[in-house]
Amino acid sequence: MDESQLRRAWENRQPRRRITHLSDPLDHLMKHRLARRVRQIGTVSIVWDECIPEFIRDHTALVSFSRGTLTVAVDSAAHRYQLQQLLRSGLEQAVRERIPSALNRIKLVPGTFDALDFPA
Repeated sequence: MDESQLRRAWENRQPRRRITHLSDPLDHLMKHRLARRVRQIGTVSIVWDECIPEFIRDHTALVSFSRGTLTVAVDSAAHRYQLQQLLRSGLEQAVRERIPSALNRIKLVPGTFDALDFPA
């Protein structure tokens, strides 16, 4: 055997790198993670957008809606305080009346999120 045949035989015996398409993990993400989240908070987000004033809404993100608890991330302490005051002054009851499923409480948590979802 000459050197080129030996090299080819050696290369054929080496483990091959598995190449996966980028669509495989994205497909899993879309079908399982995001679709579930959309089902959870899809209708709630519409009510949230209609009830919450714009100056606060732009600083919030709905995280989850599970077992009657709506979890909302607020990007700063000042906006969180303003939202707490609005909810206590009757806005929480207005949101509860408009959500078709049972809403027991609204939980505000500090959080950061990208402003890429918002149109410029």
